Amino acid sequence: MRFMWFHLMPYMDLPSDFKAKNNSIWVDVDPSLADPLKVHASYNEFMDELEFAADCGFDAICVNEHHGNAYGMMPSPNLIASALARRTQHTDAAICVMGASLALYNPPTRVAEEFAMLDTISGGRLIAGFPVGTPMDTSYVYGGNPSTLRQRYYEAHELIIQAWTRDDAPFAFNGRFNQQRYVNCWPRPLQRPHPPVWVPGGGSVETWAWCGEQDYVYSYVSYYGHVAAENTMNGYWAEMARQNIDRNPFRAGFLQFIGVAETMDEAVRLYKEPAEFFYTNCLHVDTKWVAPPGYVTEGTQRAKMTSQVQAAADRGAILSSLSEEFAGILKNGYVIIGSPDEVAAQLREVAIKFNVGNMLTLLHFGNMSRETAMYNTRLFAEKVIPQLKDLFEDECDHKWWPTPAAREDRVLAAGQEAQA
Repeated sequence: MRFMWFHLMPYMDLPSDFKAKNNSIWVDVDPSLADPLKVHASYNEFMDELEFAADCGFDAICVNEHHGNAYGMMPSPNLIASALARRTQHTDAAICVMGASLALYNPPTRVAEEFAMLDTISGGRLIAGFPVGTPMDTSYVYGGNPSTLRQRYYEAHELIIQAWTRDDAPFAFNGRFNQQRYVNCWPRPLQRPHPPVWVPGGGSVETWAWCGEQDYVYSYVSYYGHVAAENTMNGYWAEMARQNIDRNPFRAGFLQFIGVAETMDEAVRLYKEPAEFFYTNCLHVDTKWVAPPGYVTEGTQRAKMTSQVQAAADRGAILSSLSEEFAGILKNGYVIIGSPDEVAAQLREVAIKFNVGNMLTLLHFGNMSRETAMYNTRLFAEKVIPQLKDLFEDECDHKWWPTPAAREDRVLAAGQEAQA
């Protein structure tokens, strides 16, 4: 089993009356709320946490892309990933950019080039995440047409893969949305024919089908934990069965909020406030942003699938107090907390139930301090991962994992030679 340390990079200093005085944390959030010096400190603390996770032995460290958003301050995950790639050369931790929203780039060749740079800087450790993108990011903050978003995404994907793999470069690409006379990604990725591609999703049936057709990993980046995720994961595996695709658990990834402590009492003390901060403030999304006409596909509507952002907006509008109760957060499986043995037992059950071999762990959530996040990370790495690491390893090959250059062939950052 693979364990991945995922970061949202939230703004942790929202005022206590944020939800009462602000319409949404996404799209129209007041930019004056962000203190630049606090943002400066947070970015550096967040990168410290990611680098610490790599040092602790996590298989991958993960970043993602959002715009106009105080719960995820990463409009350019590639900037963060480039720093991480440089600072973690002494480890074998994969750099997972989960991901670059393909339809937002004009031309998408930019994604091909920057991912190629990241793969070469990291020595072949990149996992390339290709999300379709949320309506808040794509349609509102960036002004994209929601009815053509998925078509733009498919075409962008085709252009990027060709840019990485075609032997006749420079070549011409003439699509509906992109026309380039000279496509020439230079340099190309270190991994050949290209880095492994993962697709983060929120439950669209078309995304399931497309992952199967392309032989990509589907990764469910869940806000609401394992209880609410059952229909989504069952739907994904049902689609794989429809396509006669094997049930290799490494075809799937799943994100879970986790808090580990020496005892349950200590876990409650440490993680109650960060969890309540996240579910009170970070998912405060106005319903008007979540479903622009044309964004939700017919197939997903017929399957009666609801996006996580829609669920967050509906909960905020209808059940504003319920999500603030920590007992409800635990009961509904949003966050798994407890001693290492208790957490390991629950995660084993989740992994087997969902047949998922890639566990994305959210060990910093809400307004958690750097010290608590590092404590959570270290304890998980030392006492939880060893109990689960061998799960699925003897059953299936993981062909969607990076193949880096040998560590002795990588150029180390200054000061890291002694750690290698």
